Amino acid sequence: VHWCGWAESMSESVPRYIVVEGPIGVGKTTLARRLAEQFGCELMLEEPGENPFLERFYSHPREAALPTQLFFLMQRVRRIEALRQGDMFNPVQVADFLMEKDCLFAELTLDAQEFELYRQVYSRLTLDAPTPDLVVYLQAPVEVLLKRIARRDRRYERAIPPRYLEQVNAAYEDFFYNYDEAPLLIVNAGEIDLVGSEPDYRELLERILATDSGRHYFNPLPFAMENE
Repeated sequence: VHWCGWAESMSESVPRYIVVEGPIGVGKTTLARRLAEQFGCELMLEEPGENPFLERFYSHPREAALPTQLFFLMQRVRRIEALRQGDMFNPVQVADFLMEKDCLFAELTLDAQEFELYRQVYSRLTLDAPTPDLVVYLQAPVEVLLKRIARRDRRYERAIPPRYLEQVNAAYEDFFYNYDEAPLLIVNAGEIDLVGSEPDYRELLERILATDSGRHYFNPLPFAMENE
């Protein structure tokens, strides 16, 4: 068990393996970094800027979909292998991707023949991916995602079509509607400022530390919070 200063008064323990997920621009990497800093633990990022095909994919998706997806698959597999081979006594690990989401993007971007090839490669490489102890799924409307993407102004993201973000958002909603592999906290992140607002982060952190089973929802808007 790893105790965490301020957080100690809120939770008996911190999940060993926390995954933060959500569509492009929602703030998952920002939250993952803050959690890793909070817990003094290892951080596992997927680093989209390393993908040499990504900018081409956003401009010409049909031409670059397969190499883009295969690069991400291999990158994520390497990250998972590093996690499995790392220090098993490290009390907490935080990642900004869920291995299973690779199929979500593949099915969205590949044609039928490409997807079948991808599935064969995926099934060979991901048999032993560990299951998270907690998944935090950040949601936000497309207009919010577009503003955040524009604000960070990464060169390879400048050509992202709004229609693609709509499809990604819908695919995430479908995926997590049926997800039951790990405890899940679904967060309305459209009004949360994880960069500039310490109260926003602290409130979310409290909910993360309180989620140890089942499916929960966190909506920071007044009178709009629900759990199940």
